[in-house]
Amino acid sequence: MSKYLAMKVLKFGGTSVGSVESIRNVKNILASREGKKVLVLSAMAGVTNKLVEITENIKLEDHSAINSIIAELKQKHETTIDELIDKPGLNSYAKAFVNNVLEGLQEISRNTYSEKVYAEVVTTGETMLTYIFSTFLTNLGIQNNFLDAKDFMQVSNLENPDTDLVGKLFQQNIENLEPSDIYITQGFVRIDAQNNISTLKRGGSDYSATILAAAVQAEEVQIWTDIDGFHNNDPRYVENTHAIAELSFEEAAELAYFGAKILHPQTISPVIKRKIPLFLKNTFTPELPGTKISAEIHSRGLKAISAKDGITAIKIKSNRMLMAHGFLKKIFEVFDKYETAIDMITTSEIAISLTIDDDRNLDLILEELNAYGEITVEKEHSIICIVGEGLIEDKSTSRLFELLNDIPVRMISYGGSDNNISLLVDTKNKIQTLQGLNHKLFEEREVPQFV
Repeated sequence: MSKYLAMKVLKFGGTSVGSVESIRNVKNILASREGKKVLVLSAMAGVTNKLVEITENIKLEDHSAINSIIAELKQKHETTIDELIDKPGLNSYAKAFVNNVLEGLQEISRNTYSEKVYAEVVTTGETMLTYIFSTFLTNLGIQNNFLDAKDFMQVSNLENPDTDLVGKLFQQNIENLEPSDIYITQGFVRIDAQNNISTLKRGGSDYSATILAAAVQAEEVQIWTDIDGFHNNDPRYVENTHAIAELSFEEAAELAYFGAKILHPQTISPVIKRKIPLFLKNTFTPELPGTKISAEIHSRGLKAISAKDGITAIKIKSNRMLMAHGFLKKIFEVFDKYETAIDMITTSEIAISLTIDDDRNLDLILEELNAYGEITVEKEHSIICIVGEGLIEDKSTSRLFELLNDIPVRMISYGGSDNNISLLVDTKNKIQTLQGLNHKLFEEREVPQFV
């Protein structure tokens, strides 16, 4: 695989390819970057939402609504083709390709709803956009190769993808193609263990890019979006935030998992082992530096704050827990049985409190937990995550606890990681918490001192 060491993987999200103007902007970004590149593209902005609507109408067997959405998608993509591709032959090829995809979508929509049908439907947006973009470049005389991700994104295990297998299949797919500096493929889609079309979940195009980067041992990964990198707090709720120039892999992974929307939570894991740097860049202000994420640690102490909503807190109170060997193991086995991850956990002699962000099997979990004690459930909570390398050693970070005077904090996770302190608050207090922490930790912050 050493022949791919000079490759860069560039991922552009839905807003980056959401309009004709944006697509032309992506072409300009490509032209400004030398070397071999693999482009991982999302569907056009709004298209995946329309495709999800189709899946809902498949459940309802509302074929009239499905036909209406497909007609809307046809018009959207054909208008894009007409504005981007002026050579008649290429224009016709692109429209024929899109029509073929939409006819296939119509065929799929006649089936009974299933997870397989869902995946086949919602991944068609990426297929159409990547072919249009490839043909657009060809129209401009820019040599490129269109690749179908389903031929090489064999990802049986979402948590631990076999990047060596993906790399082998990728190599097999390109070795007989005309030489090119640009390869274009789809994000989001994968082939699962049963050899069916599946997805990397919503927002998974980031994950596609880093899986592929690890597979081809890329020089770097660039994630292009509509934000100029990781910010030190959520700019939607806090004024005067700023982009962070550099983060370690661990810092970025914590921020992504605990709510920073700019990056898919699993994105970092494939590139850590191979120490492939990842850059977060803004498609609409490409001159800005963005954020570099790498194995390097350039500074220690507080870096950023993020928030994760939709959290459910569960408290299990039981006198039998006191000195009871194996009690926690039994509790964890219930969550493992229903494939539900635990985010935070605190314990006392007679109680255990924990949080989950996936409540699809909550009723079944609670039914089993009732055998172990008195259960209390609180929904509509948020985890506030404070992140930075060596955060625990940063004495000024202790100022966050002053916030307890003003805001009721349901749980605190402190010391489980050297670079993460997490607070659980009622979601109605989230914005006040973010703003309060910003004031305490950034605006009034002294120079950090380390012990």
